[in-house]
Amino acid sequence: MKNILKYLVVSSCFFLLSCTKVVEVDVETAEPKLVIDASIDWVKGTAGNEQKIRLSTTTGYYSTIFPSVSGADIVITNSANTVFSFIENPGTGEYICSDFHPVIGETYTLKVVLNEEIYTATETCIGVPDIENNIRQNNSGGFGGDEVEITYYYQDNGNEENYYLHRILSPVSTFPDYKAKDDENSQGNLMQEYFSDEKLKTGDMISISLYGISRRYYDYFRKLLTASGAGTGPFQTAPGMVRGNIVNQTHFANFAYGYFRLSEVTVKDYTIK
Repeated sequence: MKNILKYLVVSSCFFLLSCTKVVEVDVETAEPKLVIDASIDWVKGTAGNEQKIRLSTTTGYYSTIFPSVSGADIVITNSANTVFSFIENPGTGEYICSDFHPVIGETYTLKVVLNEEIYTATETCIGVPDIENNIRQNNSGGFGGDEVEITYYYQDNGNEENYYLHRILSPVSTFPDYKAKDDENSQGNLMQEYFSDEKLKTGDMISISLYGISRRYYDYFRKLLTASGAGTGPFQTAPGMVRGNIVNQTHFANFAYGYFRLSEVTVKDYTIK
């Protein structure tokens, strides 16, 4: 009898699996909207003069292609009215500047002119501490104690409120892992962050990036992470109605998605032992 029951259970499982198919639900596609990815990242130890801004549009729910936007005029101006022009690599929607000058604490204004509409945003360049060299590895980490876990450290500045963006790229993750953190409960302390995965193995390279961000961007990114869903990567789907700091000065209602951010970035690689 036990063998017969086992046979029936296995047969039922195969039947259900054979009937499984992907169902795509018809989703209404809204009119495409402009997306401005104006993330200025100044990696420590570099001049930071090479910077890029990307223009694209939103797309259908099931589409994996985000149409690029050409023909815009883009400049960033600092408080001394020095103008940094971003010139498009023709037909790509990528606008390049080779003489940008990042300064911690400096205020910059972005201006994008497209189809006779003007989009602007203002933000401050935020600094970031170094990632300490004493990265710790625990082969019995994670919630269940069955994951390879690394812990890295960085020193918070106790004289100011600080906000951080963590980006971790590993060979076992489809998308980078992002976290936005503040120092509310760790003012002036040596802060720590964890990353773990059961699939990590000896020789795997983990790339850690730590960004200094503003309070406004911290709030925006936390909303963006919630809208994107856990484990999918925050820039892989249209971020719903999460709006950034970019304002259409010509027609306010015709807003653009995206954010103008300027961050110092510290990068450190770690090889699993």
